[in-house]
Amino acid sequence: MEEKSDYSCPHHPCAACKILRRRCVEKCVLAPYFPPTDPLKFTIAHRVFGASNIIKMLQELPEDQRADAVNSMVYEANARIRDPVYGCAAIICQLQKQISELQADLVKAQVEIMNVQTQNTNLVALICTEMTQNQENINSTTESPGHQQAYGNSNTSLEDNNVYAPWKSLWT
Repeated sequence: MEEKSDYSCPHHPCAACKILRRRCVEKCVLAPYFPPTDPLKFTIAHRVFGASNIIKMLQELPEDQRADAVNSMVYEANARIRDPVYGCAAIICQLQKQISELQADLVKAQVEIMNVQTQNTNLVALICTEMTQNQENINSTTESPGHQQAYGNSNTSLEDNNVYAPWKSLWT
């Protein structure tokens, strides 16, 4: 938000009075919002709204709302100059379309995240199931009398291929 300037010097006219080629009085309504350092701001607003309409609009507003009104008029005037038919409506339409596209992209990303989370949950469940089955196979093998006689009463070693069975399906 641009603040109004404290400009009100009768010797140096504001941009509006300079462009309108009139004397800038001490109580000039336009001076605080169109300083002499930014003549383009008034030129743009004047081209679309006209000086008398700008002055009327500013006089009808409380002083604390005038700076915002001038900024809005300049923005609308710029949009009208760029797009004489639709003006700001074209910009609003374009931004609404962009918002819709971004919302659709967000939904797609959320669905993808849910799919990855589901895959991750399924993978963990599969690994746990295979590890449980593998452990049951190891326990049933080590509890058999033939195994105890051949290998002793020790648990499985890292060389046992059954230890790697749950992960084998992930790599193949």
